[in-house]
Amino acid sequence: MKKNKIKDTGLEVTELSFGTSSLGSMPDTYGYEVPEDRAQKTLNRFFQGPVNMLDTSRNYAMGESEKRIGNAIKENGGWPKDFLLSTKLDRNMDTLILDKNRARESFEESLKTLNVDSVDILFLHDPEYAKDLSDITKKDGAMDELFKIKEEGLAKAVGIAMGKIDIMFPLLKDWNFDVMINHNRFTLINREANEMYDYASSKNIAIFNAAPYAGGVLAKGPDNFKKITYQDATEEKLTPAREFEKVCKKHNVELGAAALQFSLKDKRITSTICGVTSVESIEKNLTWANSKIPDEFWNEISKLSYSNNDPEADRVFTAG
Repeated sequence: MKKNKIKDTGLEVTELSFGTSSLGSMPDTYGYEVPEDRAQKTLNRFFQGPVNMLDTSRNYAMGESEKRIGNAIKENGGWPKDFLLSTKLDRNMDTLILDKNRARESFEESLKTLNVDSVDILFLHDPEYAKDLSDITKKDGAMDELFKIKEEGLAKAVGIAMGKIDIMFPLLKDWNFDVMINHNRFTLINREANEMYDYASSKNIAIFNAAPYAGGVLAKGPDNFKKITYQDATEEKLTPAREFEKVCKKHNVELGAAALQFSLKDKRITSTICGVTSVESIEKNLTWANSKIPDEFWNEISKLSYSNNDPEADRVFTAG
């Protein structure tokens, strides 16, 4: 699988990466549970490649995601060579505080849970949900701590991972990040992140585009999955997905393949992160990534409408 460089860090990431929020089992968000045994089989399959990056977070499934990955790393005899492990500095879920001390505490919790001494990539995560953004951005705040961890050699690349672009874009301009993650805002049905991606690309910040399936609807189809970005969707909100699906059927292209390759083919994007919860989901993503899609299809869907608005404006956030 094609690999792309992450700025000047020496790291190279495959164009497809796997995310693990749902792997920790978050039924409130994703609508289904993931048993431990299924998660371990999924992780064992990941270790076989060809995808080389796994992304997690201290707070995914209230720590369960990292716990399951840590168990898999231990059983595997360590983290595989030439694979990249990514995690995040997270707020305290009880107090919502994400200051310098919490950032360091979060990182130490991650290392212990993951059974590793360092990580390849470390993000500051979801500042829009923190109690006080100034705890993050002030001198000697959580962001300074992120870069200090890199200086200590405990992470090779650092970045910011979040959703809300009105908060994220200014932060990108204020800090010298190696990498960034944004989710749900550059998909077939939503392009809110487009201008921000132009900027990040111009600054050589590696762009990880997460959630290309808009929370699942572009993978499972609007008849089978009536949610968009983790919220129940009305028929009116599902209409854009149905329009893309019509063109897919006309050209005999799977909707999931179109959604994934829309991100993969964008030259600005360093890697596309897809959530996986089973061996079958890994294989399906690999199949979709390699599917042949004719130029006529892309020409036709380029004429379809999409949103530039925040797709999570009405989201009620839950941690489970």
